[in-house]
Amino acid sequence: MILISKRIIPKQFLGLTLWPFVILKRDDLKDDEVLVNHENIHLRQQLELLVLPFYFWYSLEYLIRLIQYRDAYKAYRNISFEREAYAMEYDLAYTKKRPIWSFMKYLLH
Repeated sequence: MILISKRIIPKQFLGLTLWPFVILKRDDLKDDEVLVNHENIHLRQQLELLVLPFYFWYSLEYLIRLIQYRDAYKAYRNISFEREAYAMEYDLAYTKKRPIWSFMKYLLH
């Protein structure tokens, strides 16, 4: 389910996923198939990790990447969940064919 809220979304982002919702900054972004696909990939990741462990893993990996890169944006972009979502966001059929635990191949560089 897609919700619109410019208050929840951090300034530098257009959307985020909080199971079971995809939250977008503006209503017109619902038509951005690539962005919506990116967020739907996160929904699949959250589901396969039973939601709460996803947020724990995401946060822990972000902290590790932040120490590793000493740059918040680089840390964010190198989280395995984000690497998968960015790599596959243009494949609009990806969520239908995505094998479970696919983010794992993006864990190590």
